[in-house]
Amino acid sequence: MADRLRRKGDRRGNKLVLVTVGKKTGVERMTPVRWFPGAGDTKLIVASASGGPRNPAWYYNVAANPDRVRVEFAGQRIEVIPEQLHGAERDAAWRQITNAAHGFARYERITDREIPVIRLTPRPGAPVS
Repeated sequence: MADRLRRKGDRRGNKLVLVTVGKKTGVERMTPVRWFPGAGDTKLIVASASGGPRNPAWYYNVAANPDRVRVEFAGQRIEVIPEQLHGAERDAAWRQITNAAHGFARYERITDREIPVIRLTPRPGAPVS
């Protein structure tokens, strides 16, 4: 699935491949994730792990190597700056996400953790290929 998303994207245009570097291994990891539009040219992604008790592995990879994160979809490769949202900014983004995709609200109900919302901003000056 990741290879197809990287080359052609998806029909709805709401999935991308998040490329991170493993926290422990240093190996590049590719994870398909759903994205939501943020302000300007930013994208929002959610570390939901389907409502599991812990954040997904990619979340820890992003935190460990934030300068080595990119997204790929439909033949594009974009270096990004990840930023976890907090407080009112996170709450507003979460409302937007759960209004667009009701399943994420269910994930919040079945877990004890606050589900992280990450904003991905294209890195200035980085080539888009």
